[in-house]
Amino acid sequence: MIRRLLVANRGEIAVRVIRAAHDLGLEAVAVAATSDTAAPHVSYADDVVQVEARHPRAAYLDVDALIEAGRRSGCDAVHPGYGFLSESAAFARGCEAAGLTFVGPPADVIELAGNKVAARETAVRAGAPVVPGSGGAIALESAAEIAETIGYPVLCKAAFGGGGRGIRVLNDQSSLVAALNSAAEEARISFGDGALYLERYLPRVRHIEVQVLADCHGNLVHLGERECSIQRRHQKLLEESPAVCLSDTQRQELGEAAVAVARACGYVNAGTIEFVYDIDDEKFYFIEINARIQVEHPVTEMVTGVDLVVEQLRVADGLPLALAQEDVELRGHAIECRITAEDVSAGFMPSPGTVSKYRVPGGPGLRVDGFLETGSTVSPHYDSLIAKVIAHGKDRAAALARMRRGLREFQIDGIATTVPFHRDLLDDPEFIKGDITTRFRES
Repeated sequence: MIRRLLVANRGEIAVRVIRAAHDLGLEAVAVAATSDTAAPHVSYADDVVQVEARHPRAAYLDVDALIEAGRRSGCDAVHPGYGFLSESAAFARGCEAAGLTFVGPPADVIELAGNKVAARETAVRAGAPVVPGSGGAIALESAAEIAETIGYPVLCKAAFGGGGRGIRVLNDQSSLVAALNSAAEEARISFGDGALYLERYLPRVRHIEVQVLADCHGNLVHLGERECSIQRRHQKLLEESPAVCLSDTQRQELGEAAVAVARACGYVNAGTIEFVYDIDDEKFYFIEINARIQVEHPVTEMVTGVDLVVEQLRVADGLPLALAQEDVELRGHAIECRITAEDVSAGFMPSPGTVSKYRVPGGPGLRVDGFLETGSTVSPHYDSLIAKVIAHGKDRAAALARMRRGLREFQIDGIATTVPFHRDLLDDPEFIKGDITTRFRES
């Protein structure tokens, strides 16, 4: 049984996992770089273990050091949060070899999900619709012929990794070679592998993803979908559940497709099956698997009442899911705004510094997942995400109203944040109507 959990991350996700561990009566051990021991997430834990590194960020990415930290602190399980280590098969295998339960999917599933070509092939075998494309990684010398067969414009994508790196839109053959070389180099630098594949470019799509949960006893459910179409340079800014563009029939078909893909790859624990919804032909297509808890998981929790991190820990402990598919019911509507320490007026440049005042919103239907307090320092060495505001209401209009109130109440002084950006976004007439695509806030 899991009794003592190492939380191998920092920031708001570390606080989120620590709280779930405490809800289950577990002890939680925080990790901190030697220069980060005063970080707010440390104060929530029962204990802390310091990890030395030449760079502060490296302390949270060192597989061997974190595994040793788990052993040294007497932990029997490790939760990686989200980010690099949550998608590292080497970390999952290392934890298991050290006698530590890895809270996440099996290493072979992480490997499959991390290879977008293999994940696509799995989706095809599961009967899920996929965007027409190359069907596998491409060689540069055959790319032009494949692109002509698919039909321009073509989307070039990195076979590994995420975050928008290695993605290029190719409008004609004249730009193909240069764009592919650039994408491959970016993918090599970011992910250690420059493999690419091609898909038909769909210019008007919405990003829809389905939350799945599976245990090691063969039980697998989906918990509805989230829409993540509000993005900037392929980075999500706002998410909501359910998606307003789907009919009841489409919602059922989407959920069934997600479950089929998850089952086909032997999924266990929490994960996300991602799709795009083509507005023009009103069809959805599989794009990838995210083998971890997602930043936007709270909107699913708000509409289903299911604590996804608690379920992660229970599944990792060998317990069956606490619910069946017929128990899942979507109630109302939820919206999440990601609040980052960025200066929107300067092109979303990072805005580190000391928070001179920090006041979070409250009241009915509002939740804030964060980790800062007045006097906290936002370091330039880490991700700029500092909080998530989640609003829930009986319908989308009610959720929007509560989110507007929450953003008015949220006070973060001393650094620039994206709170003003979200205030403006929520008043945009097209957003209010739900008439959006992934290019809605493209810049």
